[in-house]
Amino acid sequence: MYDRIIDKDNPNSALKVQEAIGEKPSPVNTNYIARLKKRKVISIDEYVEGILNSDRVMLSQAITLVESNLPEHQLKAQKIIERCLPYAGKSIRVGITGVPGVGKSTTIEALGTKLTHSGHKLAVLAIDPTSEKTKGSILGDKTRMEELANDPNAFIRPSPSAGSLGGVARKTREIIILCEAAGFDTVFVETVGVGQSEVVAHSMVDFFLLLQLANAGDELQGIKRGIMEMADAISINKAELDPNRAELAASQYRSALSLFPENENGWKPVVFTSSAYTGRGIDTMWETIMEYVAKTKANGHFHKKRNEQNLRILSESINSTLTERFYNSDFIIERLEQLKEDVLNDKVSAYIAAQELIDGYFENISK
Repeated sequence: MYDRIIDKDNPNSALKVQEAIGEKPSPVNTNYIARLKKRKVISIDEYVEGILNSDRVMLSQAITLVESNLPEHQLKAQKIIERCLPYAGKSIRVGITGVPGVGKSTTIEALGTKLTHSGHKLAVLAIDPTSEKTKGSILGDKTRMEELANDPNAFIRPSPSAGSLGGVARKTREIIILCEAAGFDTVFVETVGVGQSEVVAHSMVDFFLLLQLANAGDELQGIKRGIMEMADAISINKAELDPNRAELAASQYRSALSLFPENENGWKPVVFTSSAYTGRGIDTMWETIMEYVAKTKANGHFHKKRNEQNLRILSESINSTLTERFYNSDFIIERLEQLKEDVLNDKVSAYIAAQELIDGYFENISK
């Protein structure tokens, strides 16, 4: 029946039979594979030159090398960092933390756009939590900072926490060096939330800002004393929701902080209210940071803190390198699983098993 309707010999006919595909196409794009093989290997000189010229693509690729665990990538990344060190250290590093939902990303965008519009160059290192089950991260901070993500004077780099202490990315310090060498005069480090991550973040920034909510229950129970002692400023965010309660919370925090001993650097933590949604308090936030920097530079504690941080990096690098070499040694790989089974079956104590592994490791490397 269809043969009578379709006129195969008439080129103007709207009804035609499409010729069948003779061979099924390959699911692999061979042209793309060929381009990958021809892709030029970027040299260390090219990386460094690109970073110093504020090339964002080159900076992003260098950060990817830093975050990689491949030995060849790590070796190349460390050489790049070493070359960039003389051009780093000139930024103001600000750590921003608070409980989930307090408005960290919104505050960063409000403060960040204020800075970029006034001529500053801002790098935001947003640490995304890594799932313990899937080992994946959403890395969605750019979607929460849409205006800042499209700002030519801003650079946002979401990074997975990769299971490191409290969620702070293991390579954040190296990334800060690369961003500073690329000309960013302000660096924000956003942590996952209140916890052990703040201890690590505090060790890599100059100023530590804690964001709190006024309507989250008993304000003085909302955060532990340790994190309050580290905070250089506390901002009661989302104050537009209930201004009176926000002011009351700020007053309570001021009273609590007055009971703490005076800081060695002579700085007294500042407490104020803010609203990233309306912009209220954002100017106060930056003025407080600049006042802190001026005061600590004048009394010498700004550079003293930087030096202490560098020494801490030295100790942590030694510990991480020793740990990595320990677990990658042939002796440990061979003995560890058996000793784990012995510990689980109560054949040997965990302490004795650990000592056996440590003694065996040093005996083998000394041969």
